Amino acid sequence: MFLTPEVIAILVLNAIFALFSFVAFFISVKIYLNWNMNSSSASQYELEKQSFLGATIIKYILITKSALFLFFIFTLDKISNVITGAMCAAGVVDATQTGASLIVLKILNIYLFALWLKLHSQDMDDKLQPYTKLKFSLFIPLFFLLAAEIILETIMFGSIEIDKMVSCCGTIYSSSSTSAISSVFLLDTSLLITLFYGTYLLIVLLYFIKNRYFFSVVNFLFIPISLITLIIFFGTYIYELPSHHCPFCFLQGDYYYVGYLIYTLLFLGTFYGISVSFAKEGDGSYKKSLLFNSLYVILLSMYVVVYYIKNGVFL
Repeated sequence: MFLTPEVIAILVLNAIFALFSFVAFFISVKIYLNWNMNSSSASQYELEKQSFLGATIIKYILITKSALFLFFIFTLDKISNVITGAMCAAGVVDATQTGASLIVLKILNIYLFALWLKLHSQDMDDKLQPYTKLKFSLFIPLFFLLAAEIILETIMFGSIEIDKMVSCCGTIYSSSSTSAISSVFLLDTSLLITLFYGTYLLIVLLYFIKNRYFFSVVNFLFIPISLITLIIFFGTYIYELPSHHCPFCFLQGDYYYVGYLIYTLLFLGTFYGISVSFAKEGDGSYKKSLLFNSLYVILLSMYVVVYYIKNGVFL
């Protein structure tokens, strides 16, 4: 087991999450099986009291777990300094068999957790609480995803060997790599850029049309398109190196930690865009989605523009 103060903090928090999420899971199953708002029985009254406890537990677990994602990436970046061959978090992820799967699962969970919190907020704003049974039934599969994340995270930290040579990000994120990500380098850059800006313009168009389902779907598609384009194209302008494609290095101080801003803007823009498909969602989420997605596109585009102004050529 590779232990640092940061890793210990994550593992302790995971143990706390596991304990309290099991309590919330037990309450969720009871509510899913027995909830009846039309009933005035003592058992229904007891369930209503337990629902507040369960919702509070779930709320704070999901909020803390989502915020902890940035700390997890920070931890990977920090411990890369003591792993042979690693230059950033990419090397730590590649050092274990579960690293890549854990990152994907964490990203998926962040969106699902945030959507659950959105549903919970809508439920609490309505005095009839129409989504109580729905939100607790949705937590049941979320509990297993959370458990899977905790298990994978523990396995990953347990399997890190600091004296074992790992690949650096320059090797992992290149066309000559044998990693799973290497296949994206076969994609045509012009096509990717067209898809990126085309999808963004479609989001702008759908903002005015206000078709919530199409708006959600396009925002969902914008996530992989943005990440792939960031790795293949925009990242090189952040680094000002045509061969550097790492999606982790710009989280470091050498690049003013701009990666945290980039990923936060993308998450907020696409999350609010996806959430408009909720039944009671108003214009606020449309506006927030367009705002954060626009800031994301403008920020990345400025790196290209500034590089061209400084050097007179594109990479």
